[in-house]
Amino acid sequence: MPEELIPVNILLGDRTYRIRTSPTDEETVRKTVKIINDKIIEFKTQFAGKDMQDYIAMVIIWYATQAVGDQHSSGLLESLSGTLSKMEAEMDKAIL
Repeated sequence: MPEELIPVNILLGDRTYRIRTSPTDEETVRKTVKIINDKIIEFKTQFAGKDMQDYIAMVIIWYATQAVGDQHSSGLLESLSGTLSKMEAEMDKAIL
């Protein structure tokens, strides 16, 4: 049976949204909203005179860039791990 979704009110920028999420994801949603709102405040400080839509667009670009960078790093770590495992296996063969 699928998990029951719960309603959650979030404040994003200067607007309140009511979303539905699983109880297990509620904390992650709230942490993500906090990161977004903190970044909006940071951009407001750096780039005064813009409107809220501009700040939200900046945060979206920043957040998406972080996600792409994390995926790239993850792939690089997997590649390095595989290479190190192969080297370790070759060293084990050489010792025996």
